[in-house]
Amino acid sequence: MMEDELARFDKSINEFGNKFRNTFSDTRCQMVGLRDVFKDSIEALAEKLSVKLKEEEQMIEMFLEYQNQICRQNKLIQEKKDALLKLITEVKDKKQEMEVLTAKIQDLKEEYSRKKETISNANKANKESLKRLQKSADLYKDRLGLEIRKIYGNKLQFIFTSIDPKHPERPFMFSLHLNEARDYEVSDSAPHLECLAEFQENVRKTNNFSAFIANVRKAFTAMVYN
Repeated sequence: MMEDELARFDKSINEFGNKFRNTFSDTRCQMVGLRDVFKDSIEALAEKLSVKLKEEEQMIEMFLEYQNQICRQNKLIQEKKDALLKLITEVKDKKQEMEVLTAKIQDLKEEYSRKKETISNANKANKESLKRLQKSADLYKDRLGLEIRKIYGNKLQFIFTSIDPKHPERPFMFSLHLNEARDYEVSDSAPHLECLAEFQENVRKTNNFSAFIANVRKAFTAMVYN
């Protein structure tokens, strides 16, 4: 009985061992298979992640390049904007300068017109004065032996004769013109008369030219007799 029970026990033990070994072997094979599948899955996933990572790196590089391009474009736009503002400022300054220059030109034109009118009036007055002098000269020539000539510098030269009884043709002369103030100015008397400056002041005050001519002739006559 004991031997039979021991034999059955050993058989049971052996069957359990065989069964365990078979089960362990199957489980080990399954684990190895699962490990290989997991390894393959990990490698495939790593490869996909690597590809995805490269794509993302490329996208980041493209994004950075686009960002740099945008920065360059913004910088260029700002430079163009600054240049345009500078140009607008220069145009405004030039416009203001042109307005000032136009106003100055207008002032010069008006001043030129006034001066032109003043000169024209002065020339007209001078011509009228010369006409009066010439008219008087014709009378003086016949009565006083006076000849009036127009000489260089818009001057009139007055020449008296018939003063010296011994030499009736001997000339006594002086020159006269109107200065910028349109006053009589006497010069170049021959022979020299000391009183000519006084006569000049009198004719400026009185504007009595006939009296002036008469006084000059009297002064020349007095010089001859003295």
